[in-house]
Amino acid sequence: QVQLVESGGGLVQPGGSLRLSCAASGSIFSTNAMGWYRQAPGKQRELVAAIISGGSTNYADSVKGRFTISRDNAKNTVSLQMNSLKPEDTAVYYCNAVIRTTGWDSFRNYWGQGTQVTVSS
Repeated sequence: QVQLVESGGGLVQPGGSLRLSCAASGSIFSTNAMGWYRQAPGKQRELVAAIISGGSTNYADSVKGRFTISRDNAKNTVSLQMNSLKPEDTAVYYCNAVIRTTGWDSFRNYWGQGTQVTVSS
């Protein structure tokens, strides 16, 4: 089975920075897309940033210019560098990956358990 483990969440002041990391492990044959989602209380879960195996990226309009997503294909890891954080960035952030496991002929979605990011003075 595939496991996604997130790290790096915490409490930061407005204008500060935080770096989230996610590592996928298990019987991984290949990984297509990886990304980060977030969900604030009373809000729908939304895509924050995604990156495909070729390196192309997509960002939510609200984080463009402030967040940067990157990945290491060989290590099956993805990171999210968050700069100039705002209180409205407060949410639980979830790692997501589209992975094909060894011996299986299709891709499926996997999710981490989430990590809390709180931006407050």
